[in-house]
Amino acid sequence: MAIHSLSGMEQAAPGQLTFLANPKYAHKVKSTRASAIIAKDPIDGIACLLSSNPYLDFSRALALFYQPPKPAPGIHPQAYIAPSATVGEGASIGPFVSIGEHCRIGANAQIHPHVTLYEGVTIGDDFLCHSNVSIREFCQIGHRVVLQNGVVIGGDGFGFAKDSQGRHQKIVQSGIVVIEDDVEIQSLTSVDRATMGETRIRRGARIDSLVQIGHACEVGEDNILCGQVGLAGSTILKKNVLLAGQVGVAGHVTINDNAIVYAQSGIGHEVPAGAIVSGSPAFDVREWLRAATAFQKLGELVRRVRELEKRLPAQDKSSA
Repeated sequence: MAIHSLSGMEQAAPGQLTFLANPKYAHKVKSTRASAIIAKDPIDGIACLLSSNPYLDFSRALALFYQPPKPAPGIHPQAYIAPSATVGEGASIGPFVSIGEHCRIGANAQIHPHVTLYEGVTIGDDFLCHSNVSIREFCQIGHRVVLQNGVVIGGDGFGFAKDSQGRHQKIVQSGIVVIEDDVEIQSLTSVDRATMGETRIRRGARIDSLVQIGHACEVGEDNILCGQVGLAGSTILKKNVLLAGQVGVAGHVTINDNAIVYAQSGIGHEVPAGAIVSGSPAFDVREWLRAATAFQKLGELVRRVRELEKRLPAQDKSSA
């Protein structure tokens, strides 16, 4: 039977390809109706495509079967390109796109409708930008960068100073955002420009939806920032850092190479290289797991202590 599409094991039907990446789901193979599976080892009763990395190869197969629609080549007549801006060969610029003065865009850009580039933005080759993205003045974007819907690059950092009357006076945000090559930023994420200098997203970073990156932060190479992460100003993330969902990081903090921070953790101090932390304030995940287990038993422990106190003689209670 020919393979016509892909699906997960539980939803797959005849004619579909599925995959097994995690051995703990191996029991589901018996009930799948898929015609073939990508797996590390042969499996009886189903055609197998053997792979050292089934999840990666499944994603590659998915790209063969589904290609997102591409906008028409060329510049739509309802787009605005400033006279001093340059757009590379092979570009596709959708309707109601606005590209400001002195912008430079590389080859093969795909820019969907309602995208706004302020003055002086520079962008490399093979840029993919979905609708309603805003890129503020003088920001710099590398090659093969993907910005999903509603991303804001280079909005003002959150900087205010109190005057003698206690009123908040805005601090001009004169810096920029630099996004290096092969970065993808998901929907409705905001990367603030620096007060001075730059906010930098380094090569290969992957940033999920609804993430806030404050002014003058540095997001390291191959970082993964999951949904609703918040980085206060001047946070530094080194290489291969993973922040799970809803992690908050206080300003002027460094998280070092290969650190992992569990979901909903609060980081207020430096995290060593290779550490795995959790909690708020965050500490070693093994200790946190023990503490979380004990916390669930606090009510029972309090009751037991009170029962023991009732059994003590009166003089022992007074001395306690």
